[in-house]
Amino acid sequence: MKNTEHHYGWFAIGAHWIAAIMIIGLFGLGFWMVDLSYYDPWYKTGPDLHRSIGIILFGLMTIRLIWKLVQVQPKPLEHYTKIERTLGHLVHQLLYLLTFGIMISGYLISTADGRGIDVFELFQVPGLGELFADQEDISGLIHEYAGYTLVGAVALHVLGAFKHHFIDKDITLKRMLGYRKQK
Repeated sequence: MKNTEHHYGWFAIGAHWIAAIMIIGLFGLGFWMVDLSYYDPWYKTGPDLHRSIGIILFGLMTIRLIWKLVQVQPKPLEHYTKIERTLGHLVHQLLYLLTFGIMISGYLISTADGRGIDVFELFQVPGLGELFADQEDISGLIHEYAGYTLVGAVALHVLGAFKHHFIDKDITLKRMLGYRKQK
């Protein structure tokens, strides 16, 4: 379950892939729903689903970040260059920053009118109302641009993993798939 100096634990692996699927799904849903007309049956359903999944993702990412801070992290592979280590670290930080920025801005968009967010009609996250002028519009711009930037950072992340797997032929990608080095 826990990480070691050489391997990611099953919690970190599972949280990574669940978050990845949720982020890609949320981006696709968000991209699709901005063109819905008022009379489209998904006009209300799409945003409700987007917000509910976003709140669940916020919880998962918060737990994931805490887990990352209290767990030992697998050491980078010995053959990584200094630039690979630095870029990998920066891209991971950017992924976390953008993901939390998107979720916080989404919350600020949805609660600017003081209403809370219903999460799959199971519970409600309370709204704080308008905290600053033009909150919904400013947060909407942040949400949109951070979303596109996140997709670019995810593409870099995936390309880096593929580079390690197909060009360097190392175990970087395999470690996030549960590979355990034989002793």
